[in-house]
Amino acid sequence: MKLTILGYLGGFPSHNIGTSSYLLESADFSLLIDCGSGALINLEKLKDPLSLDAVILSHYHADHIADVGVLQYYWQLHPEHYKLKELPIYGNTEDMDNFKKLDWPKSTQKMGFSADDSLQIGPFEISFLKTHHPVPTFAMRIVETTTQKVLVFTADTGYFDQLVDFCKDADVLMTDTNFDNSNTSDVRWHMTADESAHLALDSHAKRLILTHLPDDQRLAKIKQEVAQVINDQIRVQLAQEGLQIDI
Repeated sequence: MKLTILGYLGGFPSHNIGTSSYLLESADFSLLIDCGSGALINLEKLKDPLSLDAVILSHYHADHIADVGVLQYYWQLHPEHYKLKELPIYGNTEDMDNFKKLDWPKSTQKMGFSADDSLQIGPFEISFLKTHHPVPTFAMRIVETTTQKVLVFTADTGYFDQLVDFCKDADVLMTDTNFDNSNTSDVRWHMTADESAHLALDSHAKRLILTHLPDDQRLAKIKQEVAQVINDQIRVQLAQEGLQIDI
């Protein structure tokens, strides 16, 4: 399977870089993971959005769903839309107000999930872990059924011990690394560089992608702090727009 990063900033887009959105492909199946600001434009650089097979959302904060509405319009108004079935958009059912908005006439169809579910979406088996965030948010463990390759996306979360087992032996681990180690707040809704690094080591991940990054000069500092813990035991990369990874 192939992962392409469409956007990776947390909170808001800046300097022509969008917020969280990732394209995951296997064979002829295309799954969009989150749909933040700028997702549709960057997706169009790679493929026709009408060729998407499904969308799945980690939660309903705006930086993860900002382009859902325009994607729905694309599917509703594009001259070729009549040839297609409605696009399934998977979202959690703990926030029913936002979940209901995933239905759009002749465009998209809402599909619910909860923490206990295991979904088969095309060639992917997806399980969930509710994270530590102010709104219902779900990490995703995505297994390509033909190869058993594993992608884990922590979504937005502060660190908690259950993440280690959930991320175990991931071929690629994408972690919410919004903070450098100077953030010592008692309550954090995102992880620090040290927390992401130790999570990768403790879960025996094979590759670490740092995402949901801040839009400032901390990026080099964050990567350096992670590298000091990892010490070349795992390949570490900062998320970049357009980065493609074969898993």
